[in-house]
Amino acid sequence: MKYNKLGNTDLEVSVICLGTMTFGEQNSEAEAHEQLNYAIEQGVNFIDTAELYAVPSTKENNGLTEKHIGTWLKARSDRDKIIVATKIAGPSPNLTYIRPSLNFSNAQINEAVEGSLRRLQTDYIDLYQLHWPERKVNFFGKRGYTFSDDTWEDNFLEILESMQSLIASGKVRHFGVSNETPWGLMHFIRLAEKHGLPRCVSIQNPYSLLNRTFEVGLAEVAIREQSGLLAYSPMGFGLLSGKYHKKQDSERDRLNKFKVMSRYNGDNSHKATGEYLKIAEKHGLSLAQLSLQFINTRPFTTSTIIGATTMAQLKENIESVQVDLSKDILKEINAVHEQIPNPAP
Repeated sequence: MKYNKLGNTDLEVSVICLGTMTFGEQNSEAEAHEQLNYAIEQGVNFIDTAELYAVPSTKENNGLTEKHIGTWLKARSDRDKIIVATKIAGPSPNLTYIRPSLNFSNAQINEAVEGSLRRLQTDYIDLYQLHWPERKVNFFGKRGYTFSDDTWEDNFLEILESMQSLIASGKVRHFGVSNETPWGLMHFIRLAEKHGLPRCVSIQNPYSLLNRTFEVGLAEVAIREQSGLLAYSPMGFGLLSGKYHKKQDSERDRLNKFKVMSRYNGDNSHKATGEYLKIAEKHGLSLAQLSLQFINTRPFTTSTIIGATTMAQLKENIESVQVDLSKDILKEINAVHEQIPNPAP
């Protein structure tokens, strides 16, 4: 396993982070523990979750992911060697079963943290992240930007002050954002500098061969401000495994089971994936490992968040760190990207 610094902190996180949103929906508690144990054995020390999970989120499965991780953590004696990241949900009219009022006020942040600590059965969270912005901006696959006066009032300073209080109490170690824009990330960073408040150490946004929009604007910020990318959906909900093109998919697979999740299921996404599959097979690689190692080697990436429903998938994904991508392979990847750019933003 390889490791990178988490922002400007002294934490070394594995370049592969175990994503857990299938725990409690597609994976049972026993399967979750099996994945966690195997990942740790392979040198993964970074686990990402959220109060929202499992996904798709329902009233019935909400919080199960953190609970499954919690029963696993409680049985271990090496909590200090495991870096746990979780997230507070942003506003959404469909998620009131999480809390009636979803916002980033000091009261809501503290209530969310206490809930996550209780479910995770731990005394502290290593990385606490805002799952998505409160204001109306592009995220979760939305194209185009139309500004609207949405009555949002700038509360970034209050958020940073809340994080400072949580860090001082020992309940949180570091602060990060997710699904954020260049303006949002820089605004947090500048306010932190001005007021001596906790610095944003990471940004968890989508990034894959099907969505390289992070490279426009955010990549430079991530590098220059030491707020590296935690890349989520690196496999495009499994499309970049190649199994759909090879007719090896099943009804259990995400794109088949959850038709409502159409972000990675467009014609251009399938077309681009077919081209990337040709590159992988030409060079004797699996498409999954090609896809993941491309992300692992980007200079703005801190860690790539993988998710798996089977142990075979998990093993293949973790082994991506051993793959070498030559200049020729990268040239061929970029040629496809030029032809079919960002089909799944």
